[in-house]
Amino acid sequence: MRSGVQIVPNGMPGLTDPIKQGALASMGLMNVDAAAALLADVRNSDVETVRVLFADQHGVLRGKTVVADAFGSILANGMAVPSTLLLKDTSHRTAFPVWSAEGSPMQGAGDVLLVPDPATYRVLPWSPHSAWILCDPVHKSGAPIDFAPRPLLARAIRRLADTGLQMRVGLEVEFHVYEITDDALRHTAATMPPQPPHTRPLAPGFQFLTETTYARLEPVMDDLRRACQGMGLPLRSVEVEMGPSQFEFTFDPADPMTHADTMVMFRTLVKEVCAAQGLHATFMCRPAVANACSSGWHLHQSVLDPDGLNMMTPSEDGVLTPTASGWIAGLLEHAVASCLLSTPSVNGYKRYQPYQLAPDRIAWGRDNRGTMIRGLMAQGDSASRIENRVGEPTANPYYYFASQILSGLDGLARGLGAPEPVEEAYAASARHLPTSLGQAIDVFDQSAFYRNALGDATVDYLVQVKRAEWNRYLAHVSDWEQAEYFGLY
Repeated sequence: MRSGVQIVPNGMPGLTDPIKQGALASMGLMNVDAAAALLADVRNSDVETVRVLFADQHGVLRGKTVVADAFGSILANGMAVPSTLLLKDTSHRTAFPVWSAEGSPMQGAGDVLLVPDPATYRVLPWSPHSAWILCDPVHKSGAPIDFAPRPLLARAIRRLADTGLQMRVGLEVEFHVYEITDDALRHTAATMPPQPPHTRPLAPGFQFLTETTYARLEPVMDDLRRACQGMGLPLRSVEVEMGPSQFEFTFDPADPMTHADTMVMFRTLVKEVCAAQGLHATFMCRPAVANACSSGWHLHQSVLDPDGLNMMTPSEDGVLTPTASGWIAGLLEHAVASCLLSTPSVNGYKRYQPYQLAPDRIAWGRDNRGTMIRGLMAQGDSASRIENRVGEPTANPYYYFASQILSGLDGLARGLGAPEPVEEAYAASARHLPTSLGQAIDVFDQSAFYRNALGDATVDYLVQVKRAEWNRYLAHVSDWEQAEYFGLY
């Protein structure tokens, strides 16, 4: 079962009025008919619990679970959760001084309100008595939270629509699945963050797209594929990637909000389905295990007119359309500042290595997998598009997609033109991508473009959350330091 947006059955009278009289409808935050139709579906189903969730600042799903009988009250009045959930770094520590008089966007650790989106309701194929619904967090008054990821993307989409354009994105997502040999569930391992499990690969690597490796991994591939299809996610292919136990799943094009939701649901279902089988799935870019290959997230994107005509399809072979040229130019112009949103982890910058099928500098090329932007545009090809290869699979999709929309729009608004495509990706005299999260934070912090596009409060918020992570990394004594200095001095 997906969304319950349909006519309320005759056997379910009285569902509309409580929702219409609820707090969310009174604040203009709930589609009453859609909510009532969904509630009727839930009451006619075998669902026992609904997991009421939102994607936090890291793209991690958080929330509470209610019994099915209580779901109507959530659709009517929302769900209160602590505001500190929006203030956590990746160790789950609160990165703001909520008990002081100043310095936090949410003083006193009070509540925010989760507003469910009926269109995101999904019954879980791997746990069919339970369902997910995604929510938008707002202040208790109903006022928007500027830095909340899903509403932030919605505003960027509206800005694009105001120009008469729309965007389509396609996803290629790489990740690893390992067998757990030691789950590290000991009291001494219950740290912040918890100690990682010990693992081994399910198959040897460096056998890219080989049939025999696929056959070996097929039981896991099948479970994940069926879960995606059961959730209604537009899955296209399941593939063996280069590294040991490395997978790639691709998804057909959709609008940005649909695929941002797809990404957070996909990452979560992969981890949950695998965990139930004693497996550990990770979207970490470059796991610290022997012979691991880095995982990337390749984001395909095209720009359409109001009638759905692809504005990136060349009329003459090899000649970029003004839309494609301006969009590419905008992405290149703001690539460094956007890295905090496309590559938000310390680990992600260790992927930017030359000759590794990952970009290390800011350039575009025609069907060139070494460049940051790979152009896939040909005369008569209605699927003409670009592929941005800069992102890591841990990126918050709402922030990442917003960065692409805002950067591309800026290129169009300013009449920018794309430079000549490069042939030798790793020899180009182009600006290099940031080499660390710390550098990306500083550039984002100083970006007049993002301060204008997102607002000072949102930029300051994201900088503080990510700087907390970076500062903890700098304070950590690494294995390299121990080996380098402990015996020498």
